[in-house]
Amino acid sequence: MKITPQCVVALTWTLKDTLGEVLDELDEPVEFLLGGNDLLAKIEEALQGHEAGDKVDLHLEPEEAFGDYDENLVFLEARKIFPAELEEGMTFDGFALPQGSSPDTPQNNIYTVTEIYPEHVVLDGNHPLAGIALRLSLKVESVREATETEIGQGSLGTGFFRLESSLPGNGTLH
Repeated sequence: MKITPQCVVALTWTLKDTLGEVLDELDEPVEFLLGGNDLLAKIEEALQGHEAGDKVDLHLEPEEAFGDYDENLVFLEARKIFPAELEEGMTFDGFALPQGSSPDTPQNNIYTVTEIYPEHVVLDGNHPLAGIALRLSLKVESVREATETEIGQGSLGTGFFRLESSLPGNGTLH
């Protein structure tokens, strides 16, 4: 079966920056819904018409991937409003930032803790791959028709191309 809009494709890949450094490698196939929210538009476009066994190599500029880096999405917050077990790399959903955080921090972002100081914490609302041109080598492992339920959900729940936060209990830390 050839890849068409609204089908499910299982992919493996190697993701590199333009210097050739491997950023992510997916050895076990993961299913993604085409025509939903699972894949970047440029990836969906490149996959159209391919079938199981095909390999696709892509070069993605930042605007085709995770956007340009925006320094206006970096915020300083008071250290005292965060949990004691705070670590660099943890993420907070903008809708669930601790009470006392700046009202100027946009709520519709996921914020990564990039630095921790005694008096403040640096939160970065950019995707970790923002501003980076990427090389993606994909292999189509399988293709199948999407179910009505999958199409209705708009996703198979695969969040690789979206930064999501999670912590058992409240969904704010990752």
